[in-house]
Amino acid sequence: MPNQEFPVPLTDPLADPRAQWLAGKTAAVAGGGLSGPLGNVGFAMAWLYHRAGAQVAVLDRDNAAAERTVAAITEDGGNAKVFEVDVLSQESTSTAVAAAAEQFGSLDVVATSIGGGGATSVFGLSEEEWDRAFDLNLKSAWRLMVASEPHMTNGGAIVTVSSGAAEGRGPAMPYSLAKAGVEKLTTGAAATLAPRGIRVNCIRVGMIWGAFAARGMDEKMREIRRKNVALQTEGNPWDIASAALFLSTDQARWISGQVLSVDGGGFAIRSTGAAGADTLQKN
Repeated sequence: MPNQEFPVPLTDPLADPRAQWLAGKTAAVAGGGLSGPLGNVGFAMAWLYHRAGAQVAVLDRDNAAAERTVAAITEDGGNAKVFEVDVLSQESTSTAVAAAAEQFGSLDVVATSIGGGGATSVFGLSEEEWDRAFDLNLKSAWRLMVASEPHMTNGGAIVTVSSGAAEGRGPAMPYSLAKAGVEKLTTGAAATLAPRGIRVNCIRVGMIWGAFAARGMDEKMREIRRKNVALQTEGNPWDIASAALFLSTDQARWISGQVLSVDGGGFAIRSTGAAGADTLQKN
């Protein structure tokens, strides 16, 4: 395997696309470092962009994680470079993006997997915690777009990442509110950049299993969550990255301003005896 320290993420069948849809192009991935043995969406994006023929700019604040991604791509015969960045700073984001564009000539694809935050209610948190949630989950995407647009080729693509929490009618959390903002930012940016042929789309991530989920969930909770998915299967970072790859290619040339749910069909619909429901139980 290209990376012996964290080999697991490279074993998924989706990690090996054969079509060179992005040959000769450059993709910049914010959060593209390989952060653990379970993998993460940013790394999966970077890997699939590489396998599709692109040279990859890996933007990450964790230099060691970014170096793992670059090492894996390089050992697989690709071209990738690390650009350290703090997406909470416009200056850092602009500097990293400009350096990537200078290194590779221009940017054709820009993707971000940046986000995070616990299940914190809007009631009881400090204003600083509120601001940080929006800074990390919404303003980081805005900073990346603003920094990247001047360096992007006409006909390029931007991919953002949201969460199913943005759609659900669950508790009020700054994370879900910020992710809803990402979706609106995406559709608005798509309209603004359409005259240049730059497409902007968002992936609404469902209940996948990866490094982020594993930090706060045991196996019992994981199984309960799997059963709550309509397809009764568990997604992973490759499912998200494969959607990002498609949206970044000419195969999606007439798709822009969309929010694509990649979530196994959403929550399972169960018979509850409601009016019109089929209450027959089948064994």
